[in-house]
Amino acid sequence: MKRLGAVLTMSLFLLLGVSVPLYSQQQHPDDKESKPDKTARPEAHPQPKPQQERQPEKDQQRQEQVRQQQERQQQEHAQQQQHQNQQMQQQHAQQERARQQQEQLQKQQEEQRAQQRQNQQLQQQRARQEHAQQEQQRAQQQRQLQERQREQAEQQHAHQVQQQMQTQHHQEERQRQPNQQQQRQAQQQSHLNQQRLSQQRQQELIRQQQQRVAQYGQHLDQQERIAQQRVAVLQQHRRMAQYRFQQEYYEREREQRDRLRRERHDYEHDPYFYTAPIYRYNRGGSYYEINQYGADLLREAVNNGYREGFRAGAADRQDHWRPDYQDCFAYQDANFGYTGYYVDQADYNYYFRQGFQRGYEDGYYNRYQYGVYSNGSYSVLGNVLSLILNLQSLQ
Repeated sequence: MKRLGAVLTMSLFLLLGVSVPLYSQQQHPDDKESKPDKTARPEAHPQPKPQQERQPEKDQQRQEQVRQQQERQQQEHAQQQQHQNQQMQQQHAQQERARQQQEQLQKQQEEQRAQQRQNQQLQQQRARQEHAQQEQQRAQQQRQLQERQREQAEQQHAHQVQQQMQTQHHQEERQRQPNQQQQRQAQQQSHLNQQRLSQQRQQELIRQQQQRVAQYGQHLDQQERIAQQRVAVLQQHRRMAQYRFQQEYYEREREQRDRLRRERHDYEHDPYFYTAPIYRYNRGGSYYEINQYGADLLREAVNNGYREGFRAGAADRQDHWRPDYQDCFAYQDANFGYTGYYVDQADYNYYFRQGFQRGYEDGYYNRYQYGVYSNGSYSVLGNVLSLILNLQSLQ
């Protein structure tokens, strides 16, 4: 607007500057015409006055000049206006670029702040996780310490209970010794009075025994494959105590199998094959007759089962594994201590498992409810053994 005002002001000055000379030129011819011509000349035909004739042409020229000047001024004004518009457009474009740069900068700053917040959250989350892990480790260490203290207390209590039970057991043994001596004497006398089995019955028992030994050897070969599969499962579940127990159990059973294969049994001089039955027992609703040698082997089966069960239960307790005696390989196998002689394998397995179940419970819960520990070995209490076997005399 200021430039437009300046242009208009200049235009007015120019117009005034042109009008004044024109006006003065118009006045001068009149003055010249008013003065008398000093030199008398003869009158002639009147001629047109050149100035008067050229005056309109000059006016037109002046007007044309004014018009051209106005057009130039208008063009200049238009150019100035266009220049101003271009400058304004450039300024507007610069402002727009500045605004976009400012927005981009703000966006970058916002992204940086968001990234910083995310990093802070991640750091806080990691810190919380590390703190939780440390707390978990401390809690686990505390639980382990408490568990060790509890186990020590239980062991001390079990040791005290064991000592008490051993003392009681010794007292009972001392009390039972006279009666047992009398019973043994009576049994010996009964053995002397027993009649020998017939030769035909002896040969029948020997044939049955030989078949039993052959079948038992095949069964041990099958159990070896099952034991190897069980070892892989125990390692997978990290049951290391149960793994060591099973390995030891299988090694002892393999030694037993090797002795059985090397042995050449003297059937003709084995008293089992010519001694008549003196007991009967019930298993699965059926009664079976057995002599003294078979009865002793069934007692040994119960005690063997209790010893192995106690060790298996203690192993599961050390592994912090749930109690499950039927899942143990030793319970499923139930052949440790069996040589294939005197009783059927099914009978030995049954009474072995009866002892194993009770030994497992005592070992898992670290107690002596069904048995006793004496002279470095576990054995079933006498009353429990009698209840399990329930042997009935035939005499």
